[in-house]
Amino acid sequence: MTSVPGAGAPVGGDGRALPVSPFDDWLAPMYTVGQVASMLQVQPAFLRRLDSESVVCPARSDGGQRRYSRVEVEQVAQVASLASEGLTLAGIRRLLALEHEVA
Repeated sequence: MTSVPGAGAPVGGDGRALPVSPFDDWLAPMYTVGQVASMLQVQPAFLRRLDSESVVCPARSDGGQRRYSRVEVEQVAQVASLASEGLTLAGIRRLLALEHEVA
């Protein structure tokens, strides 16, 4: 079985997709603002600002609460690291856009 972050369903040896639980899916929006803030040791306000500035835009639950996927948690960690090095959110947003274009 192989699984690639962000690739969705893992594939068995015969090439067929295996059943995926939300815990295996890197794109499943599972984590709340509080959980992500705790995991990455950032303030919840920082996460809300990233969303309002369109740097990292998590999904929303039916009730309107932000829900982060594992991919987005990794992005927030990268953004927090870049911000701690002195980059502005506008600069970080542009850097992420360029990385996306190159990929």
